[in-house]
Amino acid sequence: MAKRDKQPAQGQDQLARFKRDNADQRMTSDTGVRIQDTDDSLKAGPRGPTLLEDFHLREKITRFDHERIPERVVHARGSGAHGFFQVYESQAKWTRAGFLQDPAARTRVFVRFSTVVGSRGAADTARDVRGFATRFYTNEGNFDLVGNNMPVFFIQDGIKFPDLVHAVKPEAHHEMPGGASAHDTFWDFASLVPESTHMLMWVLSDRAIPRSYAMMEGFGVHTFRLVNARGKSRFVKFHWKPLLGAHSLVWDEAQKLAGKDPDFHRRDLWESITNGDFPEYELGVQVIEERDADKYSFDLFDPTKLVPEELVPVQRIGKMTLDRNPDNFFAETEQVAFHVGNVVPGIDVTNDALMQARLFSYVDTQLTRLGGPNFNQIPINQPVAPVHNHQQDGFHNQVVQQGRANYHPNSIGSGCPFLSTVREGGYVHFPEEVQGVKARVRSPSFGDHYSQATLFYKSLTPPEQQHLIDAARFELGKVELKAIRERVVSNFALVDANLAEQVAAGIGVTVKAGAVRGEVKPGKSVKSSPSLSLVKPPSANLKGRMVAFLVEEGFQKSDLDKMKSAITSAGGRVKIVSSKLGAVGSLEGKAVEVEQSFLTAASVFFDAVFVPGGAASVAALMKAGDAIQFLDEAFRHCKTIGAAGEGRELLEAADIPDLEAPGIVTAPKAGAAAEAFIAAIAQHRHWTR
Repeated sequence: MAKRDKQPAQGQDQLARFKRDNADQRMTSDTGVRIQDTDDSLKAGPRGPTLLEDFHLREKITRFDHERIPERVVHARGSGAHGFFQVYESQAKWTRAGFLQDPAARTRVFVRFSTVVGSRGAADTARDVRGFATRFYTNEGNFDLVGNNMPVFFIQDGIKFPDLVHAVKPEAHHEMPGGASAHDTFWDFASLVPESTHMLMWVLSDRAIPRSYAMMEGFGVHTFRLVNARGKSRFVKFHWKPLLGAHSLVWDEAQKLAGKDPDFHRRDLWESITNGDFPEYELGVQVIEERDADKYSFDLFDPTKLVPEELVPVQRIGKMTLDRNPDNFFAETEQVAFHVGNVVPGIDVTNDALMQARLFSYVDTQLTRLGGPNFNQIPINQPVAPVHNHQQDGFHNQVVQQGRANYHPNSIGSGCPFLSTVREGGYVHFPEEVQGVKARVRSPSFGDHYSQATLFYKSLTPPEQQHLIDAARFELGKVELKAIRERVVSNFALVDANLAEQVAAGIGVTVKAGAVRGEVKPGKSVKSSPSLSLVKPPSANLKGRMVAFLVEEGFQKSDLDKMKSAITSAGGRVKIVSSKLGAVGSLEGKAVEVEQSFLTAASVFFDAVFVPGGAASVAALMKAGDAIQFLDEAFRHCKTIGAAGEGRELLEAADIPDLEAPGIVTAPKAGAAAEAFIAAIAQHRHWTR
């Protein structure tokens, strides 16, 4: 006991000694040069492009990129799928990109979904940002749209990316927690970097726990350029809109799934494609004329801001279908090497300082991960367009080059390979005029960190707002240092006073003044954006939905058959769940095969649950605590529950408080309940319960 009493004092003594010994410690480069600013890249003007001569940026990013091998430092946990993309009609008015011209042409794609924080062994359902990276194998070269399931990011300048990831990853002194942001170092960073506040609202919302990859939106995050054949440039934001709609898990489900099936999202993607339920997404664009770029109350080059759809509607210009699983996970999903700089004629980058750093970082990362500069020769990275250049040798080179000429210009090799004019498909960077003072500086137009965080929070429905508050209480409840919790709620107070008070009440602090609201840029804005909420009108299509049928010996097969037929006709899938695997007999004397037992199944795997009639079956289920828990949990998670005949008695035994509540469907026979049951599943959740 005496030793335990001394430990806090020893820890305090060590901290005091550390502070004393390092009182004059100054940040330097790896060569000992003192650093004056590590928050802003060196740019040509406040909104200009980042300069290659920024040795501190390059050193900081390079060291960060090469920290771990061979696993990705971020986005390590991923799932991939092949598919194709078709544009609906020619987009020649916006861009000369060939794959956006012919509605009859199919462009091959490969998509990798991922979590950000966790390692390869982490769970799929952790509260986290999800990567949504798409490669288009076009006839003009590979175009990589490397985005996330959220349209904004934590930081405005890529020079801060190593700091962000160091903070959110397991803490350096004890390597905990794994794959989670609920700890001191992340929230310490976030509380001191107010530009992260808008992104925090997204991460604390239901967007951070998607129901499946097929029910998850994707965003390019940055503002890109579209350039047409006449050289006319416009700004563009890219979106992926899932045809199944965007839906989420609830936090209790996400936690339980992490233990019951860490591969929940990966498995769902694989099985959906195997079963022919191909995930589909429409490619949307928000096109903004350059002359209108300064009309908004936010800077288009600020990656912590979005363009509300109410100001610039999303035009859906094509559809992507994922229809083939990888043949080998390592060869394809693990070795795919995306790069923000993989663009094709007609698509260009902008001066977004986060994007500018990514243009360097991605290639630099692959040099370590994939063993050298020849990673584009790996099959999953090879373009369908022919490759001709004078790059040569290096680790893992697979190209056997012929001839003497390995330089340009040359006459020995007949001048090959030849350069291309614009008409011949040559890539031309948009000739943007650039001028400004060379300095580490950030544009004043990036100074507002709270107005869009408020917009996001105010656009959520009351249940979604409560989920966000609960998530903040959970995350900050894991933070040990009270001062960090106080700083966070101080920032939240500038988002919404009630939000801050509710969070503070749950984490043992009071809201104190401290955070300072930056100046809001004059211009167009909105007070509410319904598109930011996940609560949308229902779809009659049940594709991607899984329904559990609970049965024991003596169930009513006619109820099972009629409801199963109705669900599968609507695109849903059914699994038979019972106390044990094997055949289970019905009242009609015909057996069905049980697909999962209560040992391996739980309500969190399903979107709805149905109990067929049959007195003997229901009596046996009533004796099984697992069946009662199954229904109780489904009710608490606001899912649809249905029963036919005697099945209603099982719902009563589960102590469901109101059998007339929204999403509870009962009838003497399944046929009479089918239409209402399907309509209830289409609601996704019944929050009014």
